[in-house]
Amino acid sequence: MISVEEARSQILAAFRPLPAETVPVSAALGRVLVDDASARLTHPPADVSAMDGYAIRASDTTNAPATLTVIGEAPAGQVFAETLEPGQAVRIFTGGALPKGADTVAIQEDVERLEDQIIVRESIDAGTYVRPAGLDFRAGEALVPAGRPLSVRDIGLAAAMNIPWLSVRRRPRVAVLATGGEVVLPGDPLHPGQIVSSNGFALDAFVKVFGGETLNLGIAPDDPDTLNALVEGAKGSDLIVTTGGVSVGDHDLVRKVLGENRMTLDFWKIAMRPGKPLLFGQIEGTPLLGLPGNPVSTIVCAVVFLEPVLARLNGLVRERPPLQTAKLAKPLPENDRRQDYLRARFVGSDDGSQVVEPFDRQDSSMLRTLCHSDCLIVRPPFAKRTEAGDVVEILTLTGSNFGI
Repeated sequence: MISVEEARSQILAAFRPLPAETVPVSAALGRVLVDDASARLTHPPADVSAMDGYAIRASDTTNAPATLTVIGEAPAGQVFAETLEPGQAVRIFTGGALPKGADTVAIQEDVERLEDQIIVRESIDAGTYVRPAGLDFRAGEALVPAGRPLSVRDIGLAAAMNIPWLSVRRRPRVAVLATGGEVVLPGDPLHPGQIVSSNGFALDAFVKVFGGETLNLGIAPDDPDTLNALVEGAKGSDLIVTTGGVSVGDHDLVRKVLGENRMTLDFWKIAMRPGKPLLFGQIEGTPLLGLPGNPVSTIVCAVVFLEPVLARLNGLVRERPPLQTAKLAKPLPENDRRQDYLRARFVGSDDGSQVVEPFDRQDSSMLRTLCHSDCLIVRPPFAKRTEAGDVVEILTLTGSNFGI
């Protein structure tokens, strides 16, 4: 068995960021920018009013109250062409460009309107309620950095920067194949000895959450010819992910059939729990990641190995979510030679620190505890016994970095 880090290193060495493609800004949500996006204009393009009121000269209010003559309007989207002279005012609305000669705005609540005149009750400093040109950004500024998924805020900013198209990484294409003669689809008739498939659906969702698109190859029964035929359907993919069939049983055919006939095997078996029977190799130039069949093992191995692969293919700056630390709510026994990933939940503490409590049952078939977990406690091989209050490393499963 090889270590988790060695396995991850070997897997990642097989991948490079995918090439770029150009998409409209409306279709760029969640995509990863190839180059920094720079503004094509200055925003706002001129000094504009931040409020509804009157554009005036601040010097006219030095000896307030001051009576000024209203000579026109400057609504948003239009420019008042004349220059404001001493003693004059222009009706202005939020977003309207200040006329030449004006340097401040008297908001409508603070003035009294008498036909074509206003009375400004108090003196106003220059620049009051004025958004100066370039307050938000100026043309040429790089504002949206490359190497991260574009958020809702990024999309709004790119549009405001007058960018209609963006250069992003092509989405990774991942073929997903579940295996097992005992596995049936949800809703199908369930006979004795059969189980409902969940791994393929979970992996399909996982790939999409982390920026990929999937090709679902279905479920391969325990038949070599069918397995080979289904793998043929993965041609053109950037990665094939299988689930099940990589252990040592008589019907675990992924390793046997593909390994003997078509696959160059890089490694099989890693020192981790859950997820020991994990396989990685190449089938006719396409990388294949063979995940274990137990549902929890499948998802945990996807977190540890598949997420970094998708991040690299997408050209993300950060390929792995950093480990955090937390205090234990109860003791854990000494660990063996396999790196453990224990399902756990956050529990409150008196001092406000982050405290985690591992579930008592860690069976790799129990999806419910994974669904109720906030994190995985990561215990290295041969870790010593830990007591309540000791600090451990955790990999979070909640928030924007994971879609459970």
